[in-house]
Amino acid sequence: MKIINRELVEEDYADLKEAMIEAYQGIGGEYWRKSKIDLLLGKFPEGQICVEVDGKVVAVALSIIITYEKFGDEHTYAEVTGNYTFKTHDPKGDVLYGIEVFVHPEYRDMRLGRRLYDARKELCERLNLRSIVAGGRIPNYNTYAKELTPKQYIDKVKRRELYDPTLTFQLANDFHVRKVLSSYLPGDTESKDYATLLEWNNIYFQPANKRTNPSDSIIRIGVVQWQMRLFKDVNAFFEQVEFFVDAVSSYKADFIQFPEFFNMPLLAQFNDMPEPQAVRKLADYTDVVRKKMQEFAISYNVNIVGGSMPLVEDGKLYNAAYLYRRDGTSEEFRKIHITPNEVRHYGMVGGDEVRVFDTDCGKIGIVICYDIEFPELSRLLARQGMEILFVPFLTDTQNGYMRVRNCAMARAIENECYVAISGCVGNLPRVENMDIHYAQSAVFTPSDFQFPTNTIKAEATANTEIMLIVDVDLLQLKELHEHGSVQIMKDRRTDLYDVVMRKKSKSKPKGVLLSDGTM
Repeated sequence: MKIINRELVEEDYADLKEAMIEAYQGIGGEYWRKSKIDLLLGKFPEGQICVEVDGKVVAVALSIIITYEKFGDEHTYAEVTGNYTFKTHDPKGDVLYGIEVFVHPEYRDMRLGRRLYDARKELCERLNLRSIVAGGRIPNYNTYAKELTPKQYIDKVKRRELYDPTLTFQLANDFHVRKVLSSYLPGDTESKDYATLLEWNNIYFQPANKRTNPSDSIIRIGVVQWQMRLFKDVNAFFEQVEFFVDAVSSYKADFIQFPEFFNMPLLAQFNDMPEPQAVRKLADYTDVVRKKMQEFAISYNVNIVGGSMPLVEDGKLYNAAYLYRRDGTSEEFRKIHITPNEVRHYGMVGGDEVRVFDTDCGKIGIVICYDIEFPELSRLLARQGMEILFVPFLTDTQNGYMRVRNCAMARAIENECYVAISGCVGNLPRVENMDIHYAQSAVFTPSDFQFPTNTIKAEATANTEIMLIVDVDLLQLKELHEHGSVQIMKDRRTDLYDVVMRKKSKSKPKGVLLSDGTM
């Protein structure tokens, strides 16, 4: 047996007519005349798809392109087809409208309908159309019409409490019901003249004014595993930072990420002070470092993430990480969950803003180390559209690192996003409370067929200064959201539980930090 999907041609009409006559038996439909098929083939040949089995056409899907706003959700089959003249076909339209699908009854156990639906989806994507729309019969409704409204019947079919040969199949092929249409196809007694208005959304659709190359979905991330070393002064520190930024930039990366407290080596000069005072003195460098990092982001054309530092504001000590965009703006995130060690040794307090940041490479989130161990925080970011979560961290022992690593892997799976973790390694013998560090920086993915089976996109050699260069594909996230084996974000039981923000962010993107400390 040989099965072929292809475009319909005029020579197929004899097979087509036979298949239609058999398919329409019992439902009162009239087969399509050759003149109508010829009209469709003349106007939109690639939209007329058939399945050939051993040289015989046994299944067909017919369609046109329409400008949907001309018809809206309230229309009839006659209106959308131009009373069967197909003058409504518009090559510049935005929707692929399905006007017919049928399979010869003798071949219905071969799942040929699925082949036709998949071919339509491929066509919709190839032509960059917004969606596929069709009016669908509900042939089993006549059995339940006395006890159920059309909406009630459709809801029961959705819940698999009832079976409808057409609607059940369409729902299984990722179509959703926009609404119920009345008098859509007069004479359809089985459906009681009702129909479902069905839609399949093309997740790859891009409006003409925002059209981009598919390769634009590939985002390159540089993850720095930072060696703790003593620096003679802040300029030596900047030299080491610039080395990594320069290297990542030469690989045309979109982001570079530095770890939590990466500037702690500068604390050595204050080692004669009590720890709370020493960290507050280190915070005097924060504006200087911010200014320099913003200069690097602009001059090397790369978005810089992380590199958390102590920050003093209104007498309170925070642990703050920054996003330095390559367009000159910047953002701040203050660690929400402060570890007992940070409270005990430094007197730090937590921030109170949870939000995503817009970049030229999509929406990102930033959380710092201990924050990743609180799943509610990442879930809130995911609900705001986060696609990549950056986690600068600093852990002293391996068990501390494993908490960060395992939680980061879980966050990637449960929030259907990428997670990049970046840590410090090495020793600082002359800096109190910063003696040893353990890290194995990495980029993690969700868990499904298009991702690595162990969900590890890339990982560094443990406890060695190194840099990862990693490509992630945002389109794969879209595919996961819509067509994944499981769809975690969609399947949450928000009727039963939810995660809610009690405070709303009021922050706005910052400008370039000037030399005098103003914005």
